[in-house]
Amino acid sequence: MQFGSNTPRLETERLILRRFVLSDAEDLFRILSDEEVNRFLPWFAHRSVAETRAWLAEDVFPDYRKPVAYRYALERKGENRVVGYLSLLGVDAAERCGEVGYGLLRESWGQGLMTEACLALFAQLRRDGLRYATATHDAENPASGRVMQKCGMRYVRSYPERWQPKDKDVVFRLYRIDWDG
Repeated sequence: MQFGSNTPRLETERLILRRFVLSDAEDLFRILSDEEVNRFLPWFAHRSVAETRAWLAEDVFPDYRKPVAYRYALERKGENRVVGYLSLLGVDAAERCGEVGYGLLRESWGQGLMTEACLALFAQLRRDGLRYATATHDAENPASGRVMQKCGMRYVRSYPERWQPKDKDVVFRLYRIDWDG
């Protein structure tokens, strides 16, 4: 059975979810270089726009050549700038599932934008025949967990892990959402 798609354009009341283009690098750098935004993410903050361009070229753009991928730039309608990103990574074709990951420009926190974007992604995943999605957050970042809960994800369990490359102990909280698929 065929399932999935590759990053179809989606729209919500306030957002356009679309593929990244190289000219998004400066906007994305504002997100990926912010120490506070990246505090609970597995990588170190970017130090240059060139590093962000390389990340797009090496990590994001290759996914657009796959049969199934979901790598979104989040753009506020009418602003023509990227304020966040949303992905389904580790897509498992046999299980028809993957893991949600996201980040948002600090000035856009607390406005419900990520919940809005995730709900649009989840509707697309369901249409595309995926069975479920998971997401994790650092237990010290409960705001991320609230996004997951608002999107209908349910808490599954917590587990410790030594996070690389930051080489620190983290307790993760795992959430999951299921569809009929």
